[in-house]
Amino acid sequence: MSANRWLATGNYFTSYREEQRIFFTSLDRTAMALFILGLFLWPFFIDVGNKYMLVIDNILIAVIAVMGLNLVTGFAGLISIGHAAFVGVGAYTIASFARVFGENHFLLSHAWPVMILAAGAMGAFFGAIVGLPALRLKHLYLAIATLSFQMIFEWTMKFMDFFNQGQTIAVGRVFWLTGEVSRSAHYIFWYYAILVLIVLVGFAVRNLLRTRYGRCLIAVRDNDRAADAMGMHPGLTKVYAFALAGFLAGVAGALHAYLYRGVGVESFTLHHSINYLAMAIVGGLGTLPGSFMGPLAIKMLDMQVEQLSEWASSHLAFAANLATALKPLSFGLVIVLFLMFEPRGIANWWRIARSYVKLWPFRY
Repeated sequence: MSANRWLATGNYFTSYREEQRIFFTSLDRTAMALFILGLFLWPFFIDVGNKYMLVIDNILIAVIAVMGLNLVTGFAGLISIGHAAFVGVGAYTIASFARVFGENHFLLSHAWPVMILAAGAMGAFFGAIVGLPALRLKHLYLAIATLSFQMIFEWTMKFMDFFNQGQTIAVGRVFWLTGEVSRSAHYIFWYYAILVLIVLVGFAVRNLLRTRYGRCLIAVRDNDRAADAMGMHPGLTKVYAFALAGFLAGVAGALHAYLYRGVGVESFTLHHSINYLAMAIVGGLGTLPGSFMGPLAIKMLDMQVEQLSEWASSHLAFAANLATALKPLSFGLVIVLFLMFEPRGIANWWRIARSYVKLWPFRY
């Protein structure tokens, strides 16, 4: 590495340990620390209503879910079209406890961090089961297997009386050090809770990719036969990739249940699975920054298109049908444009910008 850790104009590694560092330069480390500090401090200076804080919380929950999807699809190269079902497994784990013990039971209200981990464990269990077909299936056939799990999940939730036939199952409020979280502080409380989880999960995933288990994911994605010849176990790698994705999806589902104080099957349909996949593609498959940029981009696009549709339907009487079709049209158009012109996603723009700053004032 360059002697100057602040203004390095290139990478000069002399060992694998240097190359596996989380932050290559002191500037990267400082910028990340300031960015995380800013995320924690901005609510003290900017007053945001509950409506927009709910949107922000949804974006953060989607970040956790997409990080799991990126592990199985981006890093391991396994197509999953049923990711919303894994999120639903985590949400309905919380709902099941509320159904059996009551929505205000001590486990749900006071031991909610343990319940979130339990929901993640349940998601990992189902993820490992769904990952078993990956031992023999690839590509489109594996995609159909994950799609079948999505269909089975929706059917089960809609027709079982225990899950209230897909109708909302209420979840009570949680308690913190100061007592029960009030209605006015509900969204800001979960903003900080989800943000802490994102920081922990982000560093955990980054560290996983530095280990041999993370490198196995990438090796299996590139060529599973070559990975097998090098002593790796492609089948086991694929199964634990699904298990890891299921764990993060289950955590996201539990957070969704607590945030909305209820669980309904309409939040975990095939449409939401496609939405998660679109977030991963737009953000950048196989990149950790893409897991953050994709959900933000898609959620912001949805908000802007929704406002445009409301304006068109109210001011242009002849454009009512156009306003209805504007959201799916823009959604599909964005995915197609990214696949055609920027298949590496928004994360590639971030990579180019960082490279420019690192090499400035020198040129390639």
